[in-house]
Amino acid sequence: MAYARLGINFYNLDEPARAAEALQKAYDLRERLSEREKLYIAASHDAMVTGNMEAARKTYELWEQLYPRDQIAVGNLGVVYGFLGEYDKALAAIQEAWKLNPGNALQFSNVVIAYLHLDRLDEAKATALKANALNLNSKFLHANLYLVDFAQHDTGGMEKEAAELIGTPGWEDLMFYNQSDTAAYGGHFTQARVLTRRAADSARRADKEETAAAYEAEAAVREALVGNLALAKRQARSALALSNGKDVEALSATALGLAGNSVETTRLADHLNRRFPQDTIVQSNFLPTIRLAARLRGGDSPKATETLAIATPYEFGETSQSVTFCLYPTYLRGEGYLAANRATAAAAEFQKILDHPGVVQNELIGALAHLQIARVYTLEAGSAQGTEADAPRAKARAAYQEFLTLWKDADPDIPILAAAKSESARLR
Repeated sequence: MAYARLGINFYNLDEPARAAEALQKAYDLRERLSEREKLYIAASHDAMVTGNMEAARKTYELWEQLYPRDQIAVGNLGVVYGFLGEYDKALAAIQEAWKLNPGNALQFSNVVIAYLHLDRLDEAKATALKANALNLNSKFLHANLYLVDFAQHDTGGMEKEAAELIGTPGWEDLMFYNQSDTAAYGGHFTQARVLTRRAADSARRADKEETAAAYEAEAAVREALVGNLALAKRQARSALALSNGKDVEALSATALGLAGNSVETTRLADHLNRRFPQDTIVQSNFLPTIRLAARLRGGDSPKATETLAIATPYEFGETSQSVTFCLYPTYLRGEGYLAANRATAAAAEFQKILDHPGVVQNELIGALAHLQIARVYTLEAGSAQGTEADAPRAKARAAYQEFLTLWKDADPDIPILAAAKSESARLR
């Protein structure tokens, strides 16, 4: 879950393509506007049309300098920092916007998610409670509180926040989507598929076709990660049939790459590259991830990790306003190192995921990182001699047990679960 579109004219449409079209028209006519309006249009054009977040950052920083009391400038700058993965700066900017307009309910929601990104869960919850006490509720606040409750293992709190949105047209799709991610995180893929369908159907009823397709594309990635390759391919193609939006195309390409379809993956990657040559997220996150996925499943692990060097500065950043997809470059880089028998490097990547639950939230890779760490320790044990293998083998057993406990009630037919059980048994 990303920031609540700031509630101050940034990402103020549910469908990014329509927002970009409107902004392009405004950009073409910007010379008729005031200086402040030109800054607004230029920054929004960078963020929404070209996707150049570094350029957007510079424009918002200039705007803030020229108009230091303008909550839109500083608030939107906080959103841009979030896309760049600079969460300390994001929190500071959003808090400043909050001070400038303390009565804005969406600002409370954005402070909550900023604290979550920094794993400051108690402060996130306290901010939400303050908003409630001031009767400054927002729909996004409930969605973000759901994720805080997930991080705090508060099942009752999650159910309460879900009940606030389910049944509300235009909003319940987001909660169904969050619930589908939670189900997949615990290995409940049958339930996750039902919830994904509900999210997509609800989004379509609210005239959010691109968002609906993004839900299906993200679900395809989940299926590919756990080894349901045929289903992943079908779901990715189904999403592409609904939309060719940036997120949809990128997530579908990732799923197809992980499922072993290198030809289709390459075609989609090339298409994204041509469409979004300046887009920071596409060029520095999506495309490296897509190409790494294809190389990994093609057996080219030594070269695979080289494709992700460009992603390192932005790997912690938000990627989308419709779906959560953080730290996938990190996860796949870890897989690449593991496949290349580089245990220490692989462990460092997977540990990043485990150390930043507020960024990963309820993404599947948060659960799978436990399994991958177990595989790292198994690799270390296999390369050690005599008693030197005892310590990594014990760590591997503990990590496998942690994953298997997390997935103790998981659907039994998931390929990666069967593999984990088999690997764990061989260590005994």
